[in-house]
Amino acid sequence: MRTNKYFFIFFFFAICSITLAQNQTAKVAGIILDENNLPVENVNVSYQTKTSTTSADGFYELTVPANQRIVLVFTHISLKSITATIQLKPGENFEFNVVMNDKAEQLNDVVITNDRKRVQGITTIQPEVIRRNPSANAGIESVLKTFAGVNSNSELSTQYAVRGGNYDENLVYVNEIEVYRPFLIRSGQQEGLSFTNTDMVQNVDFSAGGFQAKFGDKLSSVLDITYRKPTKFGLAAEASFLGGSVTAEGVSKDKKWSAIGGIRYRDNSLLVNSQETQTNFRPTFADVQANINFTPNKKWQFSFLGNASQNVYNYQPLTRQTNFGTIDEPIALQVFYQGQENDQYQTLFGAFKSTFTANENSIYKFIGSVYHTKEQEYFDIFAAYFLGEVDSNIGSENLGNVVFNRGIGTQLNHARNDLDALFVNAEIKGTHFIKDKKHQIDWGFKYTRENIRDRLVEWEVIDSAGFSINPPILDFPNDQPYTPYTGPLAPFQNVRATNFIDINRFSGYAQWNTKTSFGNNQLWITAGARFHHWMVSGRGISGGKAQTVFSPRAQFALKPDWDKDMLFRLSLGYYHQPPLYRELRDFDGVVNPNVKAQQSIHFVLSNDYNFKMSNRPFKLVTEAYYKSMTDVNTYTLENVRIRYRANNNAEAYAYGLDMRLNGEFVPGTESWLSFGYMKTEENQDNRGFIARPTDQRLKFGILFQDYMPNLPNMKLYLNLVYNTGLPGGSPSYADAYEYQNRLRDYRRADVGFSYVFTEKNNERPEGHWLRKFQDLSLGFEIFNLFNNQNAITNTWVRDVYTKNQYAIPNFMTTRVFNIRFTAKL
Repeated sequence: MRTNKYFFIFFFFAICSITLAQNQTAKVAGIILDENNLPVENVNVSYQTKTSTTSADGFYELTVPANQRIVLVFTHISLKSITATIQLKPGENFEFNVVMNDKAEQLNDVVITNDRKRVQGITTIQPEVIRRNPSANAGIESVLKTFAGVNSNSELSTQYAVRGGNYDENLVYVNEIEVYRPFLIRSGQQEGLSFTNTDMVQNVDFSAGGFQAKFGDKLSSVLDITYRKPTKFGLAAEASFLGGSVTAEGVSKDKKWSAIGGIRYRDNSLLVNSQETQTNFRPTFADVQANINFTPNKKWQFSFLGNASQNVYNYQPLTRQTNFGTIDEPIALQVFYQGQENDQYQTLFGAFKSTFTANENSIYKFIGSVYHTKEQEYFDIFAAYFLGEVDSNIGSENLGNVVFNRGIGTQLNHARNDLDALFVNAEIKGTHFIKDKKHQIDWGFKYTRENIRDRLVEWEVIDSAGFSINPPILDFPNDQPYTPYTGPLAPFQNVRATNFIDINRFSGYAQWNTKTSFGNNQLWITAGARFHHWMVSGRGISGGKAQTVFSPRAQFALKPDWDKDMLFRLSLGYYHQPPLYRELRDFDGVVNPNVKAQQSIHFVLSNDYNFKMSNRPFKLVTEAYYKSMTDVNTYTLENVRIRYRANNNAEAYAYGLDMRLNGEFVPGTESWLSFGYMKTEENQDNRGFIARPTDQRLKFGILFQDYMPNLPNMKLYLNLVYNTGLPGGSPSYADAYEYQNRLRDYRRADVGFSYVFTEKNNERPEGHWLRKFQDLSLGFEIFNLFNNQNAITNTWVRDVYTKNQYAIPNFMTTRVFNIRFTAKL
């Protein structure tokens, strides 16, 4: 096997790959209607020598070559012919519906990278890339983490931060319906499943900043997902050591009804048992999703999206040993545990959407959704720890063992946290085209009611060498054992609160976009504004005031009349984030109803360059950005749980540069390289700027696909991420200005090998058993290929003798092996 030169450049070790590609195929399918919206039978759909004929319900399907422009011809004995130029990617299933009449017509080219998304600065991710990507937490989020401006140092969590924001600052939509995340998430082990079922996905769009006014009120990013609308029966299944899934789809005979649904189950035991904390822990996750569509006629479309999920965590830690310190002074933390944790998260989500096409220039949509979550965190965990010096003398019988304990103590953590939240949304949206569709107007209004019932009971007691340690906020002299202590005994941390909160929100937007030209240059302009009005009320809440924010935004895209295919974009505007419940609650669990919306001003300047290298398509996207933030609600991170101060006491900024090169490094496959530099700091109470918890300076990400020339059935997928270390955070009770150390750099490589039995399936004879499958493959995956120790946060341990407090890194998973089987009919 000949080594691919690109592979050599970007990876630490030489993994063999190929440079020669062979033609691959894609499928195009759809329904052909006449002017009266009736299906047309016996339409001949052809490409060169390949043909297909529509059935009585107007349906057709045709296998075509991938990665090249082809011309489809639609002919009928009584209707005029239609031609359409398309270009698809390997393995893609493209839905292409056509309306035929008595006038000859040539349809516009259908290409994957279209101008609309390109001028909006939206990155499109192919579903097949998501499904094939090897990752400990496979899904859309695992692919996003290879992008330059996206950060996450926890492979057990679907949370991600974008360009200096935190995990709560990202919008997620499925079929234009906003998706909510759990509230009580405490650790990276508690998110085994993303909301999105990747086997149901048709399209994924992502914007890392400077997005349009039609998207909602968050500060950082937008992930816009569209589920597939089936055109025929299909069945897909996947099984691995981490769980499995089954997805089914179908369509009625009259093509008016279609449905797709899936069941998923995941067990993270394989991953969590590789961590340094030895546990009896089997976290399980399960969900059921369904998307049902009904199209009674040309004017109306109806759909329902439903989801039910349950996550269960029965956690019983046993022991832990973490080695840290320096070569000259190695230190080890040994912990012995008693007790257990029992957490559960149950969510129900349902949404109804209807679309009315009044005429070719006006479209109206109504969306109603309900989200209900019941979450609990119960734990009583007793930990006895020994902080000691490690024997580093080579040749010693005790090499690597603790030889002297400098700190001995115990810690008891208790929690009885319950949350019940109900969100109800109603939204109406409209789209209008003016003057031969040269201008487009979008508008929308939305009402949201949030009802939260929350009980928070948490306390922590720390005992060192038999003497209880009081929290820093209690200023009582304590120099035990030399002087008897006569002050009060108090938990080191103690939070008790019960909150019943109602939040009513009204929001809306109006947006205009157009395409014009001057000379031979093309210019796209988008301008719009949002408003958001809300008020917090509830039991025991007094003095809550109604608040309103306005967010004007604009985007400009220029395509010069150059030989090179370049596009320049400028995006700027105001972005507000009215607080959700978690942002209203301070460290003590007390709700401040008058927390302001955090405000950010985005400036994004980008260049999009399409070119060919070795006669293969590539794209280079470069974005420089600056964000100025005011009314910042500062926070601390405990693993991936965010605790806010709820006082808008800071200002902040973020600036950086993102670069991403994607294309066919290997013919017929899509890979990319990304690089990012970012700096983000905040100034609390005018004390000076310090690093924010998400201050990720350098980022390198690679997603690479390859296959063997002599064995084209064997595919290779590699996911590599390198981040410089994030700030290690500070204890929630401490002054962040005194804790500015950083975690070690994050380095991770996941690799997957997959043998595809259905490769070149179209060349097999009719009746062969493999022709029944669209995909049948067996894969072998290695997570954390180089067995790097990556930390997510720090545990803070006090040395009673020196009065120092040590940051003990909480390491994530080590190297893990997995086998995955997939089948699709």
